[in-house]
Formats: sequence, C-alpha cells, structure tokens
Amino acid sequence: MAQDHQDTTHQGMEKAGPGKGAADQATLLSNQLCFSIYSAAHLFNRTYKPLLDRLGLTYPQYLVMLVLWSGDGLTVKAIGEQLDLDSGTLTPLLKRLEAAGLVSRQRDPQNERLVRVTLTGAGRALQDHLGTVQQAILCATGLNLDGLKALKVQVDELRAGLAANLGPADQDG
Repeated sequence: MAQDHQDTTHQGMEKAGPGKGAADQATLLSNQLCFSIYSAAHLFNRTYKPLLDRLGLTYPQYLVMLVLWSGDGLTVKAIGEQLDLDSGTLTPLLKRLEAAGLVSRQRDPQNERLVRVTLTGAGRALQDHLGTVQQAILCATGLNLDGLKALKVQVDELRAGLAANLGPADQDG
C-alpha cells in the first residue's frame, strides 16, 4: 500500500538527469505542484480575459458577480469572505462595478456599519452570458465535464488541507 502511494506521488515527474538524486528531482521547477497550479491559474486568467472583455468585466469582477448571482443583497464582508478578499481589495472592485451600472451599494438600514451590494437590472442581465463563458472555458481545458468536476474536488481538498494547516493570522494574507 505504501509502495502504491509512493509510485503515484512521483507520476509525471521529470528526472533530474544523469547522476542526479531524489533531492535534485525535488528541486526541478517542472516537478513542483505549486508551480503547476500557479501556471494553470495564470493560463485560466489569460483564457478568461477575452471572454470577460466582451462583457466589460475583469476576472476579479467576474468572481464578485458570480457571488452575487448566487445570493444578491450580500454585505461587503460576506462577499469578501466567499472570495477570500479583504475590504481594501474588494471596495475598489465594487466601486467599478457600481460605476458600470451592474451593482448598487447601500448602507443597511438596520445597521449603518454594513454595506449591502445588490445587482441592478443590467447586472442580472449579464448572467445570461454565463453559460457561454463557462462552455468556452470547459472547451479550453480539454477535459470533459466529469473530469473537470473530479479535478475541482481534488483542488478543493488541496485548498482545504492547506487552509487547515494555517493559523488564523496566516490566513489573512
């Protein structure tokens, strides 16, 4: 059983070259999971860009819209928690979305300290283009829907494992 784990751990890893040991293999950039995820994220952003440009959105703005399409009228804090963004990063995104006429921000009448974000008619209408964007991304990955879902489960497990190992102070940045 331990042998099976060891074998699957090194699948897809490149050899460091003649006379190189396991320590050298571990230092190859091409063998780093973190780099694979980093470069995939970079490619995702490049793939999304032309699709979102047509909608007048940046990728971070698109993420905010996804949150609001699944639950309108959220507080800035609630949106930030879902996206793992602090208010200093989120507020300028929301201001740009508001200037574009896609959302409105208003103080909560029951608690003036809270700012609620709601979709405008134009913001809700933009959701009609969501299927086109998602289909284009699915095609660009080269995976089928089941493969994409399975990969998402694995990445979510990885993210949860990493988050569980951070202390509360480490999770802020």
